[in-house]
Amino acid sequence: MKQFLLAVSLITGIGASQAALADDALKAAIAGQQRTPANTVRDSARHPYETLNFFGIKPNMTVVELAPGGGWYTEILAPYLRENGKMIVALGDPAVSKGAANFKQKLDATPAVYGKVEMGVFTPPAKLEYAAKGSADMVLTFRNVHNWIANGEPAMKTLFQSAYDTLKPGGVFGVVEHRLPAGKTQDEKASTGYVHESYVIKLAESVGFKLAGKSEVNANPKDTADHENGVWALPPTLANKEKDKAKYQAIGESDRMTLKFVKP
Repeated sequence: MKQFLLAVSLITGIGASQAALADDALKAAIAGQQRTPANTVRDSARHPYETLNFFGIKPNMTVVELAPGGGWYTEILAPYLRENGKMIVALGDPAVSKGAANFKQKLDATPAVYGKVEMGVFTPPAKLEYAAKGSADMVLTFRNVHNWIANGEPAMKTLFQSAYDTLKPGGVFGVVEHRLPAGKTQDEKASTGYVHESYVIKLAESVGFKLAGKSEVNANPKDTADHENGVWALPPTLANKEKDKAKYQAIGESDRMTLKFVKP
């Protein structure tokens, strides 16, 4: 019995040590000089450390980021996964998309940080060719669902199905999105930029995902989600310019759902 307890103690100690190292690596990536200064200013609103920890990220994972935009999270994920994991960014074809070409240029400019990042084609609903089926431990997307809804319900299911198919059994699909209060109406195109949490959950579950958890780490109770020009009235966009600027700055960035789904 004593030998058994000693073995358990050693295993637990090793596991705790590895977890601590993983946390330190993530903190180091977030604090790294590779990040754009304007991006780091938003850490207090976007909570990258808490968000990625909630999703259960580890440095030896294969992680796909859908529609990385300007690379806000890529700047963190790429160095974090560089040595022991794999980072795949899913975006447009650089040959035809200016945004994707600019993103590729960003990666190519700093090979010491981004030289191992792989790029896959992701232009919903036409092409979802970003990673092999059953190859990823985690698929992540940050504030993108509202951009895809105009493609229609069948296209949304196909997109979520692609995330499901890309994951290994037990893999995680992490979603952060602007949250529309349940009592407000979500139009067919999510034109305000806000989305019902129940809509995202129902969509994910319809393709086989199980909801593993919700986090309020990105919640903002000051956000009423009823602004002129929608979510873009708030920082950092401030679409209404000087009109009610102080009010929107006092609200801060949007209220966001943070959802963790698992592929059984």
